[in-house]
Amino acid sequence: MRIPIEECGPRDVYAAACPCRDMLDLLANKWSALALGALEEGPQRFGAIRARLQGISPKVLTHTLRRLEEHGLVDRTIYPAVPLHVEYSLTPLGRDACAPLAALRLWVEDNIDRFPHPVAVTV
Repeated sequence: MRIPIEECGPRDVYAAACPCRDMLDLLANKWSALALGALEEGPQRFGAIRARLQGISPKVLTHTLRRLEEHGLVDRTIYPAVPLHVEYSLTPLGRDACAPLAALRLWVEDNIDRFPHPVAVTV
């Protein structure tokens, strides 16, 4: 059961009904975090984002970008051309989310050798 934000009381991500959980779920998703990071470089077309996020399928990238747009993190701009030209860019909220996500990405890259079991690479 989803409770409106104004009725949820104090923000508590540990509370089952807190709407913060939806945002945490979105941002903790690997593809969401990587898509936001890729967009830090500026507005990009779908193909450029997909090329940057090696291993993501078009279906998953479409779903990810739609969710990010629905949550106000990404803007989708359609330019009237033949064929249509669509670009994705970060909103101010999306830019704000990039700082902690970038720190997490860097921490993982810097500490990958410290994990007890090698992480398998899926290509």
